[in-house]
Amino acid sequence: MEPLAPHHDRSGFDSGVEALDRYFRIQAGQDARKLIAAPFVLLDEQDRVLGYYTLSATSIALAELPAAETRRLPRYPVLPATLLGRLAVDRRVQGHGHGLFLLADALHRALRSEIASFAVVVDAKDTGAARFYQREGFLALPEQPLKLFLPMASLTKPFG
Repeated sequence: MEPLAPHHDRSGFDSGVEALDRYFRIQAGQDARKLIAAPFVLLDEQDRVLGYYTLSATSIALAELPAAETRRLPRYPVLPATLLGRLAVDRRVQGHGHGLFLLADALHRALRSEIASFAVVVDAKDTGAARFYQREGFLALPEQPLKLFLPMASLTKPFG
């Protein structure tokens, strides 16, 4: 795992989701240079990209969260969060656990950050992606079932 760099060949990456592939090939480098998102890549032994994800800062409105989550929180209207903007695995290695590895790395990086963040937020592309995140402990927002979050407090046990 390493940050996306100019020498990484993005041209052959194919996750099967055109929007994710197009973003990675065309926009990810620009977003990194402009500090809009931080893309990270998973490489094989020949430095081919097997998958990627992006992290950036975001916020989440207190009113969007389930009532069970807001009881212990300060009454700020907006809370800081980390956005897991995109996560994709190349088709040739899908089904081998690379998605879970990318997710674990993203969560670990978000937790290690010295910048305060209440949760990691994802906007799932579809219900299948939402189920993937829910299996890993993410909770759907009541009014937006494809927008999910994972409180940082829940990551302290798995990552120490």
